[in-house]
Amino acid sequence: MYGNVWRWAGSYRMTNKNIGIDKWQIPVSVKYLCDDTLFWIENDVYKPDEIAIRFKHRIVSIHCFPNGNGRHSRLMADIIIDNIYKKPVFTWGAKRLFKKDNVRDIYIESIRMADQGNYAPLLDFARS
Repeated sequence: MYGNVWRWAGSYRMTNKNIGIDKWQIPVSVKYLCDDTLFWIENDVYKPDEIAIRFKHRIVSIHCFPNGNGRHSRLMADIIIDNIYKKPVFTWGAKRLFKKDNVRDIYIESIRMADQGNYAPLLDFARS
């Protein structure tokens, strides 16, 4: 069942895509992101939710893997908020599932707004 996933799991992508950075920049970009995040945490640069969401946004924009980058980034945000800050994990729009909202469209739009430096919609979506 998971054969196609596990064959490449844990390995950075080896080809360039139409999104994300150049494949050769991935390891250094991840290191910079981790260093920046550690600085944010140690210096209370942002509130806990925003640190987790900024990490999520940046790791997904690096696009480390051939597939599953969105799922990986959301899991990482949940790990940060749960393990470091001992706060509840994000709901990622689950509260909207019973409304007539198109959850995926709202999520994608919130990512696009974060691309422009406006993290508020992504923060709101993560807790919605």
